[in-house]
Amino acid sequence: MKRRNFIKLSLVACSSLFFSSRVLAEDINLNNVNFSKEIYSKNAAQTIVVYLYGGASQLAGNLTNIEEIKSKSQSDYDNYFRAITATKSGCWQEAGGLYMEDMLDSGDMTIFRCSYSNVREQNHNKAHGVCTLQNQKGNFDLNRGGIVTNIAQILEANGVVNENSVMPFVTLEGESNFYSQGSRPLSSYLRAVGLDENLKNPYSRYSRYWYYYTQEEKDSAPTSYNNSKTGFDPEFDKIMTAMAQQNNTNQKVKESFGKRESLSDFIDDIATATTPDLGINAYPSNDKFAQKLESSIKILANNEDTKVITINTGSLGGWDDHDDARNYVTRSEALFKSLKSAMAHLKALNKDGNISIMVYGEFGRNVNLNSALGWDHGNLQNFYVLGGKNYFTHKGVVGETDVEDTGSINRLYLKPKSGTYTFEHLSIAATLYKIFGVTNPEILTNNNPAVEI
Repeated sequence: MKRRNFIKLSLVACSSLFFSSRVLAEDINLNNVNFSKEIYSKNAAQTIVVYLYGGASQLAGNLTNIEEIKSKSQSDYDNYFRAITATKSGCWQEAGGLYMEDMLDSGDMTIFRCSYSNVREQNHNKAHGVCTLQNQKGNFDLNRGGIVTNIAQILEANGVVNENSVMPFVTLEGESNFYSQGSRPLSSYLRAVGLDENLKNPYSRYSRYWYYYTQEEKDSAPTSYNNSKTGFDPEFDKIMTAMAQQNNTNQKVKESFGKRESLSDFIDDIATATTPDLGINAYPSNDKFAQKLESSIKILANNEDTKVITINTGSLGGWDDHDDARNYVTRSEALFKSLKSAMAHLKALNKDGNISIMVYGEFGRNVNLNSALGWDHGNLQNFYVLGGKNYFTHKGVVGETDVEDTGSINRLYLKPKSGTYTFEHLSIAATLYKIFGVTNPEILTNNNPAVEI
């Protein structure tokens, strides 16, 4: 990420605006939100949200209807895909199902198979943009703030996050609607800090001619210089810092310059933290998504102030598989292999109690393999929840599906089986609010309660 883009996102050290809890409540309709500091403290929740942009097919985690799907599909599944093998839990073995089974067996993950929107079905809505807005805002009112913005303002209003909190919210995906502002400005220290998978340090001022310095000069320089040959000379850095303190009359700006070096060292310390030897569960090499997960866990494990990190899977490819769906299989396998590594990492650090990972997208796909050998937009999707054992009771696989054949070509869908456990996609937002201490999260999610976990 370019430095200027980071600075735009990262205002953790900048001046802040303060509003009373009453104004906050009226402005973003939080006046009826109930918050429990006891639950917040007990959970000590931190979470990584992995958003599958494009709408990932649910088949990786649900092959239970595959024989009926094959018999009704427009194109031949068996002749197109290299292999379609169902695991004991009905996951797609070749699309990451073996990694899913390992996590299900160890009680590390729950697969909810029936995240389904009746509201969207009634309104014939399967469009990427509006569905992503709704899912990342947790509300059908698109003028609302994003889920992470609301969490930030709730925690701020209840005195558990303040201007001294370091990087409370982090994005490894750039800007997204999770951080959208509602009807009032967000205190600047609550804005998401933008990092990349390598935790490249945007606060450091690197030495342009570092290799000309003596070892003594290198030892006395800030740790953030890190042998780079670009940026400021250490002596020039000192002059610039002194000038900033002398010439800025605004105390908050002066404090921001004062914090820069400590923040730079702080991020360097996290970036150089070692990952335990995970053995056969080691992160895949040369995989940017795996690096994002690994870096996210380093941040959370080394900084209890960080509450939510959002990441995407762009390095694996998007999930809008209208054609050539064969690539979905390898992409999904890479996704769940990295998630398995992430769970092993959390367990090695004894952090699988308070740190959770939630994986979802805007919607799922239909299950007709179309003439372009892909799937078009659907409604039902899987919701994968990993870790967070302090507040989640993992249930393995939850929900059953039926095939709905509309009788029209390319209109073959999975729907929740009658009587099975199902929930609107907005309940995922309610689940996030709940783990951070909101006892009536449905007030923010069009009356959709948290997922039963």
